Amino acid sequence: MLAFVALVPWLAALDRVRSARAALLSGLLMSGIFALSVFAWFGSAMASYAGAPTWLGFVLLLLLAPLLQPQLVLFGWARYLAGSPAARGLAALHRALAGAFVYVAAEWTLPKLFADTLGHGLHPSLWLRQGADVAGASGLTLALLLFNEAALRTLRGWRRGKVQAPGVRSAPGGATLADRVHAAIRPAACALVIVGSLAGYGAWRLSMLREEEPKPVLLRAALVQADLSRYARLREELGTFDAAVQILERHFELSDQALTSGPVDVLVWPETVYPTTFGTPKSEEGAEFDRAIAGFSALRGVPLVFGAYDVEEGEEYNAAFFLAPGGDVAVYRKEALFPLTERVPVWLAAEPVRRWLPWLGTWRAGSGPRLVSMPLADGRTLRVGPLICYDAVDPLLARASARAGAELLVTLSNDSWFDVGSGPRLHLVVSAFRSIETRLPQIRATNTGITAAIDAEGTLLASLAVHQRDVLVAEVPAGPAVATLMLRWGDWLGPTALGGAGALLLAARVRACRSDDRNPARFRDPSRS
Repeated sequence: MLAFVALVPWLAALDRVRSARAALLSGLLMSGIFALSVFAWFGSAMASYAGAPTWLGFVLLLLLAPLLQPQLVLFGWARYLAGSPAARGLAALHRALAGAFVYVAAEWTLPKLFADTLGHGLHPSLWLRQGADVAGASGLTLALLLFNEAALRTLRGWRRGKVQAPGVRSAPGGATLADRVHAAIRPAACALVIVGSLAGYGAWRLSMLREEEPKPVLLRAALVQADLSRYARLREELGTFDAAVQILERHFELSDQALTSGPVDVLVWPETVYPTTFGTPKSEEGAEFDRAIAGFSALRGVPLVFGAYDVEEGEEYNAAFFLAPGGDVAVYRKEALFPLTERVPVWLAAEPVRRWLPWLGTWRAGSGPRLVSMPLADGRTLRVGPLICYDAVDPLLARASARAGAELLVTLSNDSWFDVGSGPRLHLVVSAFRSIETRLPQIRATNTGITAAIDAEGTLLASLAVHQRDVLVAEVPAGPAVATLMLRWGDWLGPTALGGAGALLLAARVRACRSDDRNPARFRDPSRS
């Protein structure tokens, strides 16, 4: 719960700046500190992926920090423009809301690479995270920002006995205990109202979601995590054919291990686990592998979901294949492709650029979110919303599947390129918020972790650690038949925050102009000074 006070030191520092330029510089500095402390794993991953020195990855991360965390830069600037740090009462609330609205609006208008937001830090709290079905993780971020503002004013009031501008000394003799309590009680009460409202809503929401107890089991899924990565290196060491054999054999072995533990409704393998086209083989060896996969599903009598490539008119797609034992196949093509490594803008697709940067992606995006009918071993069919890796970062895709009637989210991911640090955990938490927002359970298979089963409350029912080679067999309960505000209205908080920020900053500007007009010093003759 560090997020409730993590910004207090920076807010205190922002209260001491004396110009808009200084506020912007403070925001730039904070974006760099935030990127290096929270996303150090991304610097290492970039360097590893491009075959560059690690230090270069961190330098690039620092240079990209204002683009990765633009909300911090704009927040510092807006908070300065919104009024004096010595403001009290409604003026203080005006200032806090203006800064918080700008923060949320910036994250909405300037989409971030990982869709990360402060609200994700509340995932460990069962009660507090339930508020995400109202306004998404951004709604939790708004609450955290206002709580940090209230915490700062509480500390300042307790220390000085009354709200004063930073750097102003208290009255001679210091403040009495009564002065301290009087100065701190209002902001402290505001902080308690914020956290109490979140907790109260969470408790009420959970009571609604749990009216039907126990929840019926939707399916029993076996999620395979083979801990295989760096396919290019594997091909160099073993050759293309032997590398494919090793990949498939390990997944066959782990799948059989799951089937011996009891009946399984579906087997799920990760994203691009089969690193070539399926159904349209490029060689006789590829056709042989296709037959081996289809034969495995048919012989065991269990449907198989796995990641591979799909091709149409010479264009390749990152795809999820839903293979029935009888041979029927449904295909979902990944919609949200990761910048550069999976997709590139047209002006970067030239051959000279690709020779210089051979790791640039060549995939095409799918046609959009869709619903897939997934057969189960017992003859039932589930309507599922498929998500492949980066798809889970975009709330719009999960919402579209839920509105179309999905009963389950099925996520396939390849997280091996950032398999150290907090990257895998961040991706898991972001995925879990898709379940909270839609109230749909989720099964998530990755190659190196974190593989997990998630219920409609965002709880991890079971998971496999990073680099754990195993199979996760999980019974997933059905989700409640409820419609969340996020499903009805979509991301309504973003545009609301943008409009609110504009109105509050305009009001602050008008108030500042009126204050200047009433200040006689403004009309003093400088020659007489």
